Amino acid sequence: MSASENPSTTNSLPSTTDRYFFRASADDFKKIPGNPIAYWTSDQLRKAFKDNVRLEEIAPVKVGLQTGNNERFVREWFEVSRLKISFYCKSSHDFSKKWFPYNKGGEYRKWYGNNENIVNWEKNGYEIKSFTDEKGKLRSRPQNCEYYFHESITWSFVSSSYFGVRFSDTKAIFDVAGSSAFPSEEDRYFLTGLLCSNISHGFMKAMNPTLNFQVGNVALIPIILNQKYKFIDEHCKQLIAFHKIDWNSYESSWDFIELTLLNSNFILSTAQKTYQKLRSHWHSMTLEMKRLEEENNRIFIDAYGLQDELTPDVPLQEITLTCNPVYRYGAGKTDEEYESLLRRDTAKELISYAIGCMMGRYSLDKPGLVYANAGGEGFDPQNYMTFPADADGIVPLTGMAWFPDDTANRLEEFIATAWPREHLEENLAWIASSLGISGDSPREIIRSYLADKFYKDHLQTYKKRPIYWLFTSGKQQAFQALVYLHRYNPGTLSRMRTEYVIPLQSKFTARIAHLEDDIAAATSTSARKKLEREKETIVKQQAELHHFEEKLRHLADQRISLDLDDGVKVNYGKFDDLLAETKSICKKEEE
Repeated sequence: MSASENPSTTNSLPSTTDRYFFRASADDFKKIPGNPIAYWTSDQLRKAFKDNVRLEEIAPVKVGLQTGNNERFVREWFEVSRLKISFYCKSSHDFSKKWFPYNKGGEYRKWYGNNENIVNWEKNGYEIKSFTDEKGKLRSRPQNCEYYFHESITWSFVSSSYFGVRFSDTKAIFDVAGSSAFPSEEDRYFLTGLLCSNISHGFMKAMNPTLNFQVGNVALIPIILNQKYKFIDEHCKQLIAFHKIDWNSYESSWDFIELTLLNSNFILSTAQKTYQKLRSHWHSMTLEMKRLEEENNRIFIDAYGLQDELTPDVPLQEITLTCNPVYRYGAGKTDEEYESLLRRDTAKELISYAIGCMMGRYSLDKPGLVYANAGGEGFDPQNYMTFPADADGIVPLTGMAWFPDDTANRLEEFIATAWPREHLEENLAWIASSLGISGDSPREIIRSYLADKFYKDHLQTYKKRPIYWLFTSGKQQAFQALVYLHRYNPGTLSRMRTEYVIPLQSKFTARIAHLEDDIAAATSTSARKKLEREKETIVKQQAELHHFEEKLRHLADQRISLDLDDGVKVNYGKFDDLLAETKSICKKEEE
């Protein structure tokens, strides 16, 4: 990527009438580790490499574990039982759990985040360390194990743009794509700040213009050892802290506490007023992070004497807060487009959280993850007094209100509980308008979103490893229901059939009979045709539901059990075509 493509970096050019003509000697190249042909680099930048110590001299820089088969040994953290995960391992000898945090790089993000994966390191990695091919050759490569379970600075190996460096306090195992440096406690904030600055991006570009951030290149970044620059620690602590708060504000984080829209510091009488207050806070936080990052850059630019090479400016798209829409949705949109997208996703996150409360994953009475074990074991209804969790973790998701406890009705109940009931209609209207879906009324819009679009959004949030599974009768959507993965047990399908599917068959029969009477009594052609269309639809749904009930009964009799350690992909495939998006979720990934 050229300097002109990086809005935060401007390299000075030689004094020449031809801006595309450069002069550099072979000795100049030797000052940069690896001797790259970085002809555009200045004397001052080359001097930085020559005069300062390398990062590896004060903080070991290491590549980590190669499992040999990530599909077998690596999971998204939310796939397995929480009881089997050690989220913050206190000792490298604590192997009573099976799953441990695993830094794998991930998308471009700075300062904090991308804590998503876990790896099977039960019994000190016995299974991975014993993983061989059919000839007995070891397929895995558990290297630099002495650095596992330590706080670190980690980064993404490949980036389409910039050097995404993060402080990791999860004491994780790490792999090649999430290579890491291990500074002393004294240096960790200073070095995180340096590696997150545009100075480091300039150094990396000089060593490796391909922008593959290899461990060998990172190890050679020149470090100024001068105590007068250590005051930058406070800037870096703030940047890390705010990015940590931002990361943990979304339910994809294992440290998620509550939906920010319902936080007592922001919640007002209506959802709209609450959002406006929260949106103002997000905007202020983004600008403050921008100010701190630019001050961070300015300090390091001055320290290395690169004022003529680099600018401290940080474009908004590089402020890697999820609440920053320019980063979240990419540069180039209007303010109105950003606002529409952010408001839409905030409404969707509210709906997702409400469904989590229906399922018992979250509660309005307790912070954080309340239930994420396996098989419903240990589930306690007493944890959900303000807004009761569903009794069985099965919530119908239908286009018509066939059941009083379906998702749309329960969402309405949730909104009336989270905000004053007298503002229910106003809050439903705000949610409906935020979703950007056409419809005759807020309730119809919300029900349409839940029946037709929620699951696709859920798959995106959970990276095609859903925790709420959509059982569906087929294209006619005669019956749909969400089932919470962690509460599923061998009796779930039988309960779904007896409590919902069989009663719905009776409801269809009654509705068809009622429509026939209405058709016979219709006084206008238009009214009669409308009733006939509805009858035709329900007749098709009735036939679809009959076939679904037969398949459901067959699988219910098998009393299928799940082993959450196998992951969503394996378990999802046990239900034939009763589940939505089976082909997409169960698709085999390339090694």
